[in-house]
Formats: sequence, C-alpha cells, structure tokens
Amino acid sequence: MTSTPGTDPATTAAHELGIGTVGIWSGALRVSDGTGRDGAITDAVEEIEALGYGAIWVGGSASVADAEAVLAATHHLRVATGILSIWDHPAERVAEQASDANRAHDDRFILGIGASHRQLAPEVYAKPYTAMREYLTALDEAPHPVPVQQRVLAALGPKMLQLSKDRAAGAHPYLVTEDYVAEAREALGTGPLLAPELKVVLDDNLPRARETARAYLRFYLELPNYTNNLRRAGFGPADFENGGSDALLDAVVAYGDADRIRTRVTAFHKAGADHVALQVVTPNPMQDLPIAEWRALAAALELPGATG
Repeated sequence: MTSTPGTDPATTAAHELGIGTVGIWSGALRVSDGTGRDGAITDAVEEIEALGYGAIWVGGSASVADAEAVLAATHHLRVATGILSIWDHPAERVAEQASDANRAHDDRFILGIGASHRQLAPEVYAKPYTAMREYLTALDEAPHPVPVQQRVLAALGPKMLQLSKDRAAGAHPYLVTEDYVAEAREALGTGPLLAPELKVVLDDNLPRARETARAYLRFYLELPNYTNNLRRAGFGPADFENGGSDALLDAVVAYGDADRIRTRVTAFHKAGADHVALQVVTPNPMQDLPIAEWRALAAALELPGATG
C-alpha cells in the first residue's frame, strides 16, 4: 500500500509486520456474534483487502475463530484480534489456534490480546498486569508457542506498555489521543509496533457527528481502564458524563469528510503511530458494515485499490 503522508513504512514496525500504515477496525466482523451474517462479512473483508488497507482488526472481544474466518476470505492482508480477552480464552488453546491459523494462512494472523475490563469479566478479573504476564508465559510455554513477533497487547498504562515492548511486537491502544500516541511512542522507543485505534465519523455536520460519537462512547466511558487513562491526559469527571464532553470527543474521534479525517490520521502518524486502525462509527458500529465509508477513506488516503 502507499504510505500516509508523514510516514516512511520502509522503516516502521508496521512494515516489518506487513500491516502497512492504516487498517480497518470493526466489531461487526465477528462470525461468532450469532447473527449468521457470514456471507456479508466475507464480502466486506474482500472489499477491505481490495481497497488496499494493510490489516483488519476484528474487534469486540474477538476470538481466533473470528479472525480465521476473515483470513479464509482474504489472500494477503494481515488479520488481528482487536482484542482477544485473556479471561475468556485459555492460553494453551489460543496458542494452538494461532499456530493453526498461521500455518493455514501464510503467517498472516496477529494475536492481539488484552486484559479487558472488570465489568466484562467480574468473576475472574484480578491483577490484570500479573495475569497478562502469566498469560504471555503460558503462550511461550505452550506446545505450539506464539512467537513474540506475532502478538500485540492492548496496552494503555505505563506498565502494560513496557510489557508490550518487552514481550510482544508492540501495542494496540484503544480510545486514545494524539498526545497519548506521542507519549506511548516515547515509552516504547523506535522499535516496537504502535498501532492505535482511531474512531472516525464521516459526517461534516459537527453537532450531528458528535452525537453519533457520543452515543457510542457512553459504554466505554463507564469502564475505568479507559477513564483512568484519559484522566492521565488531563480530562476530569465532567468530561465522562453523558457520553463525553465536546472537548473529549474532539480529542478521541475524527470527524468530517474523508479529507479532514486524513488530516487526523496523518497527525497520529506524526505523533508516532506506525499503523492506525480506523473504526468507522455509525449508529450501530458493532453491526454495520460501512463499505461506502471504507471506500471514501481509501480514496482520501490514496490506497492502491481506491477508485475515486
């Protein structure tokens, strides 16, 4: 794929992993959601690959099986879980599945793992940093180990970022600002992958775009892992109420037409991101497959498969 302005993919960790400088993040690509939309998902991921995106991040606490369904429908782009919860999937079984997926699909699978949130795993959630270290050790010691270069961590805080540097290919942070990206790059140094997710609303009506984003962010702003990280960025309790203040929304969501969003993507790269995983926010982002928006973004980003 072509590079996003301000980046040099020939020297980035994204190039080393083969994921390019921009990808698509979507929770609507999980075949395990029980909606029976396998055919629509296949068509969608074929389109993403044809447009020239470098990677697909299967969101919404995806499993390896979700990623493997996407791998089976594509030919060359990388597919990652964004992210697989360590509380829901035993490490040894995940290692076996990851090995099978990479053997069957030319080493195109990247295991994205995270400690999720207490609210989503209340019966087992405890000491997430310690649990992540133990999980990584289990991946190392499994009969089919997951190589360090084929796994990334959903890191936010300093300790988890350090772990993503020491024991994974890098970090895939979610719901972050450009300033956070710059700080994370400083913490990681120049080698490890930094692949933040960025929410985008393709709508140049600012009040309406904010309301679309606000409706989606309500859920995330009830999760302390995210709000604690945003507090470190200078936001306070009032910014987390009612789906987020305008200032918070403007910091973590890109609005406008595709060209304005291109500017925000470029800013993330200049701040230190190797790869930006774009999540198109719609009224129902965990179900919608926004192919028109993916096409518009691909054109604005001058991806090789874009037609206009």
